Amino acid sequence: MSKIAPTTKNILIVAGDPSGDVYGANLIKELKARDPELIITSIGGTRMKSQSSHFIYNLVSVGAVGFSEPFKRFFLWFKLLQLIRYYMDEKRPACLITIDFYGLNHQILGMAMHRKIPAFYYIPPQVWASRPKRAESIARLTKRIFCIYPFEKEIYEKLNAEHDFVGHPIIDIIDEYKEGNLRPQEDMPAWKIGILPGSRKFEIKKHLPIFTEAFCKIKSVYPNSKGYIFAVAEVPDKMILDLISETNPDCKNDIEIVRETNYNLRSQMHLALTCSGTATLENALLGIPMIVAYKMNFLNYAIARKLITIKHISLVNILLKKNLVKELVQKKASAENISQEAFTILSNPQKFAVMQKELLTIRNMLGKKGVASRVAESILEYLK
Repeated sequence: MSKIAPTTKNILIVAGDPSGDVYGANLIKELKARDPELIITSIGGTRMKSQSSHFIYNLVSVGAVGFSEPFKRFFLWFKLLQLIRYYMDEKRPACLITIDFYGLNHQILGMAMHRKIPAFYYIPPQVWASRPKRAESIARLTKRIFCIYPFEKEIYEKLNAEHDFVGHPIIDIIDEYKEGNLRPQEDMPAWKIGILPGSRKFEIKKHLPIFTEAFCKIKSVYPNSKGYIFAVAEVPDKMILDLISETNPDCKNDIEIVRETNYNLRSQMHLALTCSGTATLENALLGIPMIVAYKMNFLNYAIARKLITIKHISLVNILLKKNLVKELVQKKASAENISQEAFTILSNPQKFAVMQKELLTIRNMLGKKGVASRVAESILEYLK
């Protein structure tokens, strides 16, 4: 790690997944815009690296999430914690900012508290879905928690934790919906089908074959349709193409890999086949009807069934408190089930319109634009 002169303007930021990398990069921009003398050291992904003064490790590329994955990364975790411990002892950062990714961040927060380094949690982990005891730990280890969902306020109020509902950072990225997603009027509709298998490699391996097979079934009924796989930077084209070639080679020429940051093409989709996660919120803000599916290995699923306390897996249904979008988990997440649900949406203009209208109401639940700006202001005000 390169030398950094000791200064109260050092800030350490840690994120561990692609969405955290995006939101972390935007926060770094806002912090530096307010104080160009800040020295930001980060652990995250390529987006945070491009905005940081110093970069320790590309944790996003590792993709260690779930219940069993972190154990497989024990030696990497150990090495990273050593690097962070050295950084904290040597540089004495003005503060630590953690973004989601509880498993590793919890340990880093403990190290910061031991050294009396103030810590902030931006995008706290989803304790409302499982393991609520984690909220107590977060409250104890941080100076302030920046909540992104309105219902998180109640959790931290009960714990007397310093917190703010700042809004979801996705609304800083996706512009307000302006035009309806027009349904094709031809005799043989040319549906644009978005395929979002996830951002982590294990998710893609689980979901992409199922989603592409479901697309093939849709195309057999609507032959003018085209599929679009929306991929994050960390996943190479070769991995995607190899998976399609192995499982659904007949549809390979009808599917395009898309890598965009502005959501222009995504906003044109008529339907999305989506892995559970942030992508469901993105689709909602874009007014795209969707089907949500999720598969995991047996051990992770067995643990999840015991820990998860909420009825829904998609953020859309959680926020709306009802089953608006179809959720298919484990064995139910099959190409047959996904394609059948797709047909019920695509063949029913009224169902299509109702779903789109309700999805668009979610924006009002996620706060106002300027999320990263408000978080940066709050942190810098504290540091004064």
